[in-house]
Amino acid sequence: MSITLILVIITSGISLYALNNYGLMDKMVLNPHRVTSRNEYYRFISSGFVHADFGHLIFNMLSLWFVGEGIERLFAFLFGSGGTFYYLLLYILGIIVADIPTFLKHRKNPNYNSLGASGGVAAVLFAAILFSPLMQVCLYFFICMPGFIFGLLFLGYSYIEGRRGTSYVNHSAHMYGAIFGMVFMAVVYPSSVPGFFQQILSWRLF
Repeated sequence: MSITLILVIITSGISLYALNNYGLMDKMVLNPHRVTSRNEYYRFISSGFVHADFGHLIFNMLSLWFVGEGIERLFAFLFGSGGTFYYLLLYILGIIVADIPTFLKHRKNPNYNSLGASGGVAAVLFAAILFSPLMQVCLYFFICMPGFIFGLLFLGYSYIEGRRGTSYVNHSAHMYGAIFGMVFMAVVYPSSVPGFFQQILSWRLF
């Protein structure tokens, strides 16, 4: 069983249970004020294993499943037995790093909560895009485009919506998770950076 599938099963199980158990949900979400006042830093990780609703959970877990196993196999090829460590590091740090700006912005607001694996999922997805920018990324299974174009649209949308701040979705976590994923891939496999530009330069629309 792949690490990706294990993550999907564990996250789905905890999320579904927490949706019916407010006490558990309350203990796991990222509440920046509680992190600051009670030193509950574990919330940076635990918040990535609970979701706001069933749709939120399905979207994140399908996205992770579609792209995660490919990155998992890539890391196994590049790093051998250390591939699992690198993959988990990418995913978990993606969740943590993506929420740091949110934490800094809302640390004095006791009513703000954030949750979901979006930061980790975005990190895995954008690590894949840096390595293979021409891979096809599909929205709703039928709107497909090269990964680097999706990446530009995704980052632009996340930035604009994050600045507007009118949605309950933590768009800044998506953006920072994506940026972290690209930086992570560039650091652990530097050849991915020139490879990224070589592949883009070879791309033709028609």
